Amino acid sequence: MEIIQIVGLGIVATILALIVKEQKPIFAFMLATFTGVIIFLFLIGKISDVIRVLERMAMQANLNMVYLDTILKIIGIAYIAEFGAQVTRDAGQGTIASKIELAGKVLILVMAIPILSVIIETIIRLLPS
Repeated sequence: MEIIQIVGLGIVATILALIVKEQKPIFAFMLATFTGVIIFLFLIGKISDVIRVLERMAMQANLNMVYLDTILKIIGIAYIAEFGAQVTRDAGQGTIASKIELAGKVLILVMAIPILSVIIETIIRLLPS
């Protein structure tokens, strides 16, 4: 099971980081960041499988692929912003992490505008004049 490998890697990296942190805190931070990247790369295959399934379902439902692409970009922005904020917070830079999260939220809002406008236009058309 993949989760056992991921948790095992996380636990080993955590123990090593705790040991190294006493002497070289920068190496402990780099180890934690590198471990996070390795776990993310390990999951990319799973993420691409999910994207393929969603694309196939959208095509079968005759949905406009622009909307699915936008939603997938929004999800990507959320994951990347969260990962960046966590790494920055691990480095002790909570204020910068908060700004990364804010930037992610603003970019998500910008990406969602076309979808929101279609929803609002559809509601307006459904309402009686």
